[in-house]
Amino acid sequence: MLNKAGLLALSAFFSISAASAAPVDFDRGTGGLKGELSGAQVPAPSPAGEKGLGHWLFGQYAAPQKVSKEWTIMVFINGKNNLEQYALKDMNEMEMVGSTDKLNIVIETGRIDGYDDSDGDWTGTRRYLVQKDTDTEIVSSKVVQDLGKTDMGDYKSLIAFGKWAKAKYPAKKYMLIVWNHGSGWEKSLRFRVNKGISYDDETDNHITTPQLGLALREMGGVDVYGSDACLMQMPEVDYELKDSAAYIVGSEETEPGDGYTYNTFLGPVAAKPAMTPAELAKIAVDAYSDHYKEQRTGSTQSFIKTAALTGLVARVNAWVDAVMAAGLKAEVAAARSEALSYSISENKDLYHLVSLVAGKTQDAGVKAKSADLQNYIAKDLVQHNRFNDQPDGGDDNPDDWDTYRAKLSRWGGKDYSESHGIAVYLPGSAAAEGYSELAWAAATKWDEFIAWDAAK
Repeated sequence: MLNKAGLLALSAFFSISAASAAPVDFDRGTGGLKGELSGAQVPAPSPAGEKGLGHWLFGQYAAPQKVSKEWTIMVFINGKNNLEQYALKDMNEMEMVGSTDKLNIVIETGRIDGYDDSDGDWTGTRRYLVQKDTDTEIVSSKVVQDLGKTDMGDYKSLIAFGKWAKAKYPAKKYMLIVWNHGSGWEKSLRFRVNKGISYDDETDNHITTPQLGLALREMGGVDVYGSDACLMQMPEVDYELKDSAAYIVGSEETEPGDGYTYNTFLGPVAAKPAMTPAELAKIAVDAYSDHYKEQRTGSTQSFIKTAALTGLVARVNAWVDAVMAAGLKAEVAAARSEALSYSISENKDLYHLVSLVAGKTQDAGVKAKSADLQNYIAKDLVQHNRFNDQPDGGDDNPDDWDTYRAKLSRWGGKDYSESHGIAVYLPGSAAAEGYSELAWAAATKWDEFIAWDAAK
């Protein structure tokens, strides 16, 4: 099965072939992201934790009113690319559950000509309140708004959707899912793909990582944020969102084209709508992983607690200081080569990388800082982590899993047992242009570590 990263690369190749003008570099705007927004805005609240964001919104600035809905789940489905067929499939999966008296399922979906002609072959952008039905081939929910042609690669479109959904379908708690291609941190000169999410083939635009953070802040934050997209569970991404979501669900690896299986994710939420944000995030991880385990498809998925990101910064900085002070350049280079990487080889599992460095030195300080960082990732930051190995076509139930995993790569399989829930960028060369502009780079010494590692 083609994964979303593979489809993205193919789509980008054809988009570039047709483009006559140089692409806009959204990492280097002249006025800055904040300057693009007009008018004063109410400051975004810190995530409301287990009480839910609705409690903050309605208790702090508005007159008290009864909010009957427990959850509003907002899904921003950019099908304006080669994932269009999966957009329609996922909408039908959502209709297998549908909104209830305690749950709103609200979506914004975009389509363009050229990829899929099913379900009326309509184009443009539409908003729906998802209603339950039994037809898994046709989307039966009524269109709430027809927006015509929009740019779903513009972060302002995401802001508008989030604000609209909250105002029209208020709830005690909110989840936002951004559905499309994702690239975590990447600057591919070959395909002119910048780091980010939500690639719109019609406009050749996408939402960059800093813009994603700005969009969540501008819409007032959510309790849970999920990327139904590839390669997004990285501190480079998560740190942009840390003040606008209590929990973040994402994948270290690429996602299969089918992405989330929405009926198995939303069904438990409809059955237990009073669940907490942490419970919902865990349901999202498990529904995804259970599906691909049944499909015998390799996958990773985790959710993190954003309140733990500040502690991660402190421990990463302490680890970097200890490693550089000990002069472990050879050990880091070897660990970087051996650490579990993903479809973008520069993305390494952070826990595995640290454990490999620690195993190559006798320096007591490095070992202590490594153990502290690993323990923090496992117990404080990553709240739930699941992976499925990519089978190689061999024995489904081997007696010796260690031997089986050692053979996986021979036939195209992959062992994900060292996926611990958070990947990090370590290229072995100078950081790509724009990396220093990330909030993560500003808060940590990781950009300095990249430069130290790259220096000969």
